[in-house]
Amino acid sequence: MSVREVVRGGARRGAAVLLALLCAALLAACTNGELHKQEAYVFGTRVDVTVYGETRETAETAMAEVLREFDRLHRAYHAWQPSELTALNDAIARGEVATVSNELATMLTDARRLSDIGDGLFNPAMGALIEMWGFQADEFVPRRPDPAALQAVLDAAPRMSDLVINGNQVESRNPAVKLDLGGYAKGYALDRAAAILRAKGIENALINIGGNVMALGRKGDSPWRIGLQHPREPQPLATLPLYDGEAIGTSGDYQRYFELDGRRYSHLLDPRTGGPADATQSMTVLVTPREAAGTLSDAASKPPFIAGDNWRRYTRNYGIDHALRVAADGRIEVTRELRARLQFAPGIAPVTVVD
Repeated sequence: MSVREVVRGGARRGAAVLLALLCAALLAACTNGELHKQEAYVFGTRVDVTVYGETRETAETAMAEVLREFDRLHRAYHAWQPSELTALNDAIARGEVATVSNELATMLTDARRLSDIGDGLFNPAMGALIEMWGFQADEFVPRRPDPAALQAVLDAAPRMSDLVINGNQVESRNPAVKLDLGGYAKGYALDRAAAILRAKGIENALINIGGNVMALGRKGDSPWRIGLQHPREPQPLATLPLYDGEAIGTSGDYQRYFELDGRRYSHLLDPRTGGPADATQSMTVLVTPREAAGTLSDAASKPPFIAGDNWRRYTRNYGIDHALRVAADGRIEVTRELRARLQFAPGIAPVTVVD
């Protein structure tokens, strides 16, 4: 049996994603003095905030507040280290009712709604499966779960609809529910960052949380411009402008994965089978300006990724017209609306435009 550990490689790929995004975002900047940037490592990934056209003091004060908020969210809703979320999971396992913060109750209500729209393919209740595969850890030993244990979770069928939320009181009809908001929290953090920056009077900024990106305003006379990471090459697949209030999210099998006996196992699990979804290399959705655009950009990339060739059904369900999929065989499919915005890198395979 051959085992290849690629978590660290995945981290390096994540750094390449970040570098590509930054290079694209900062392309054609007139002077470095107009751009201010702060970085951190939160949510298991690198994050950065870039502000344009403000004084250094104003920009740094606002960016520091954003990074403090990211740290708060990371500590409050971590699924695998002591937090409000782990306390809730413990109460669910005991069959008890838990009292949670207003914020967590609101997040869970929204995540349940988004899960319903995606037919349960976005399923933050399946933390037990994530743990079985070892994807909850920053570094892990590549392994397949015990088939009997995996089947037991599938038979229990934990889902967000099992939650009963009454104000601040949360319980579950199903003790197998184990919440992990990893596919939701980065998008929620984008929305929180945008709210903080706007409250501080910042009109032009780019927020990047491991490739989940939101734009505020512009970069001088031009829109912000970002890159979409190629899922198999350390370079952008394409670049595109990102306008005020837009958010973009990508689910990819290159972000966290391991290889075992020549097969790639990614962290994007199909709740119907209990195993990694393998029909797609990457799925990108662009959310045009609307309330909670950042949150939607994070959660809404999961169901179409898992759905494979049926991906367009799910982007439509979420009201998303701008989307791009790279299939497992390398085929590139893109909606007509997003194709009009993309500039593909030289040598990219033929692109199929879909309605």
